[in-house]
Amino acid sequence: MEKTLVIFKPSAIDRRLVGKIISRIEDKGFVIAGIKMMQLDEKILREHYAHLVDKPFFPSLVESMISTPVIVACLAGVEAVRVFREMTGVTNGRNAAPGTLRGDFCMSSQTNIVHASDSVENAEIELARFFAKGEIFDYLPSNVKYFYGDNEL
Repeated sequence: MEKTLVIFKPSAIDRRLVGKIISRIEDKGFVIAGIKMMQLDEKILREHYAHLVDKPFFPSLVESMISTPVIVACLAGVEAVRVFREMTGVTNGRNAAPGTLRGDFCMSSQTNIVHASDSVENAEIELARFFAKGEIFDYLPSNVKYFYGDNEL
């Protein structure tokens, strides 16, 4: 199964949305293949958001992302990257569709509760950045048969 990275940002932690988000992840049928809490620092954020380092809002992004620990998770599922991105909604919560995580839980483009990998290639890079060898597990819960049809896995 394909894997993707999710970061529960400080806005999700501070607002105590983690349980609601995890419930929606599990309700959709994703397998949580790895999960942990960690404190980010500027070094890892410069690497993770390298495409944003020169933007005027980058210092406030760093400040926001180090304000509390975050939770990082590896989700597994068929087309996990695309499906979770669609569940997440567009970056700015004010523009995100109702029913998406951002559409239901946020009003901002910066405090937008979760990060979701944007491609299979970036998911692999990001997962390696946040998880050490042995922290991501390959397993299928017994209920996976209720989420996928024959020959879909």
